[in-house]
Amino acid sequence: MERRSLLAGLPLALATPHVARAQAWPNRPVRLVVGWPPGGSVDILARVLQPRLQAVLGQPVTIENRAGATGSVGAAEAARAAPDGHTWLVAVDSHVILPSVMRLPYDTRRDFAPVMLVGRGPLVVTSHPSSPWAGFPQLVEAARAAPRGSINYATAGIGTLMHVAMVQLCNLAGVELTHVPYRGGAPALADALAGHVPLFVTNAPVGGPHVRSGALKGFGVTTRDAWRDLPGVPSFHELGFADFEAPTWWGVYAPSGVPREIQSRMARELTTILAEPEIKSRVEALGMDVLATSGEPFADFMVSEMERWARVVRENNIRLEG
Repeated sequence: MERRSLLAGLPLALATPHVARAQAWPNRPVRLVVGWPPGGSVDILARVLQPRLQAVLGQPVTIENRAGATGSVGAAEAARAAPDGHTWLVAVDSHVILPSVMRLPYDTRRDFAPVMLVGRGPLVVTSHPSSPWAGFPQLVEAARAAPRGSINYATAGIGTLMHVAMVQLCNLAGVELTHVPYRGGAPALADALAGHVPLFVTNAPVGGPHVRSGALKGFGVTTRDAWRDLPGVPSFHELGFADFEAPTWWGVYAPSGVPREIQSRMARELTTILAEPEIKSRVEALGMDVLATSGEPFADFMVSEMERWARVVRENNIRLEG
């Protein structure tokens, strides 16, 4: 009888370390690693979430910008962090495109656990007001008449969604433009605003305010429909590219060894934060629809995006040495 009582309590005893570990987390400062310079969309999103995360977790939450190689420098930093729940990666869609573009010091699917698909929104193709094109149809006409590749476009880097989506769009339009990669959205934006690059492909958090102010012309957005915050800017679907749609998205990941209990708690806290009216309105004002999708649906979405863009990368021989 005594032996049966001891055995009956064994499952609870075995579970206790995991429960205790989750309850004790966090017990020191938490890092949000951003693989991009300050001022880009990932950095902006992290800084919206950081104060509320700090409040609900009861520990300092710091943002660490580790820019370089289209976000992979920051991802590598997060991948090698201790899997104790004190380091998280805030990333954009390029996180799942890079495995097809370059050799990485980590395995995206093996070394990261998808915790939260925070939101999605449009990419926007923009031009300086001094450019000679009134819109995307005029740009296509000019590109067809000019020597191939003589018109440049800037993005936040090789292997970003801005890059591979623009390659796909150019293929559909039957034109060839030359890609000018930058080390992030903020430095590319500076040159776009100065008129140093004729075209700039970016996301709504970075480019939207400047399209609305008139500092940049909006040629088209990559969501199926026109975007609520960019009146007068058509979608490429509306411009006749019926098979083209490339929304951008942002997510939070854990190093894969982080206990599931801690991942689940972080997902719950983020879900609660993103549902707060003030935070939700701030995120939406950036140019994102809040999704707050966690668990298996995010994991499935991540795999489908990897496979989708791997085909575009392969068919167009897109490579980044690294």
